[in-house]
Amino acid sequence: MNPFRRFWKQIDVQLMVLPGILLVFVFSYIPMYGILTAFMDYDIFTAHRIFENPWVGFKHFEAFFNAPNFGTLMRNTIVISLLKFFIGFPAPIILALMLNEVRHMVFKRIVQTITYLPHFMSWVIVGGLVMSLLSTDNGSVNIFLKGVGAIDEPINFLSIKEYFWTILISTNVWKEIGFASIVYLAAIAGVDPHLYEAADIDGASKFKQIYLITIPTIMPVILIFMILAVGNLLNAGFEDILILAENPLLRPVSDVIDVYVYRIGLQNFKYSFAVAIGLFKAVISIGLLTIANYLARKAGSSLW
Repeated sequence: MNPFRRFWKQIDVQLMVLPGILLVFVFSYIPMYGILTAFMDYDIFTAHRIFENPWVGFKHFEAFFNAPNFGTLMRNTIVISLLKFFIGFPAPIILALMLNEVRHMVFKRIVQTITYLPHFMSWVIVGGLVMSLLSTDNGSVNIFLKGVGAIDEPINFLSIKEYFWTILISTNVWKEIGFASIVYLAAIAGVDPHLYEAADIDGASKFKQIYLITIPTIMPVILIFMILAVGNLLNAGFEDILILAENPLLRPVSDVIDVYVYRIGLQNFKYSFAVAIGLFKAVISIGLLTIANYLARKAGSSLW
């Protein structure tokens, strides 16, 4: 069928999609010309005459690669991202599998509501809550630890480097586990119940049914979200780290690319340098996404 005739035949659907396309085009594609500033010595006062800024090639990329804290930034970004991936990615899948086995509907709905709610709270609220819980002055965690005799004096958890990654990952999992499990619960709901009945007749335990029926059935959904998660491996976080790592003592373990870009670009006004770092991260992310999609296609499911 002629593309124009097909478009006209689907005009009602096309009109529904059009606002979304315009939104992405205006706010995602048009601003992409700003990437050019990564190769310039950009001056904010010539923003309306961007091409009058001097071109400097890969100067800002070289400056970033040779920066004294480059190794620390990359280490923290990769380690935090991997921790979020290996702990945070399977957590909602496990929760969905557990909730699927709950037969008491009232209890199930209560658990779902409790686990969903943190997602809708901003990181400002979540960060304030965590700070209150870990506070040395009437913080619930310190009160509990003193009560059971584990410590004699309150511990300032958010100033000790060894505790930061654990606090950050735990908070992220708690905040997102419930909302992320919705998709997996929906996928599990689509599993043919006759498969469970046949497995039950054959004497398969619940764990075997989950391993042999549920997980293989929802694997295409898991693979798609895994591809997206791998593509975001360099997105170690921004708001969560910015709020929970206010203490400068934590920078050796909390400084990641996104926070560094914010500090260098907006606080120190080095716009070209910040754009260059962001572009470097974006290129790596695209490469990781492409590799993950290629491997997933070999497994039978991919984004393209």
